[in-house]
Amino acid sequence: MYCILIAGLPACGKSTLAASLADALALPLFSKDEIKERLFDAVGFRSREEKVRLGVASEEILYDVAEQMMKRRQAFLLENNFEDASRPRLARLLDAYGYPAFTVALTGERKALYERYVARCASPERHLGHTVNDRYPPAPGAPLPAPVSYEDFVSGIERRGMDRFAVNGPRLVLDATDLQRLDVASALARIRSWRDGLPRA
Repeated sequence: MYCILIAGLPACGKSTLAASLADALALPLFSKDEIKERLFDAVGFRSREEKVRLGVASEEILYDVAEQMMKRRQAFLLENNFEDASRPRLARLLDAYGYPAFTVALTGERKALYERYVARCASPERHLGHTVNDRYPPAPGAPLPAPVSYEDFVSGIERRGMDRFAVNGPRLVLDATDLQRLDVASALARIRSWRDGLPRA
């Protein structure tokens, strides 16, 4: 068995790519952001510190689900903004259950990604729990906070290691600067070729 990891920078289209690959491969998909949104709605937060704790809890739940899939020898996808801090527990799980992982890492030109990030923060389709920091649900009529600066956006990527995440198995880097040119078919072909070459359980 195996797992597919969808990693990469903010506003790179990870969720969209993950859903497309999960449909094409007929595999279950588990997303940290979807878990966070459930926790935001069910629990809420009253400070940045509480929001961060919900983020940590979301990743713990994500890895608990991954472990249950591994125990049952099922293939699956995980989607997350994997970073340096994400690697130790995930690597231990993969080693413990003998699971190879194929990582698809989305990257892109920083300015273009920042512009998409700012637009996403202002979009009514974006869950407000990701956008606000001091309180969720937000106070009625409260304005949305300004997005982080471009400099902080880039330094966060570099400091947290979002552009260098890797575990066992191959790592395919896709340029998501222009989402219309994202080569999903090529990624799918690479994954299938790798999967078909794995030893049969």
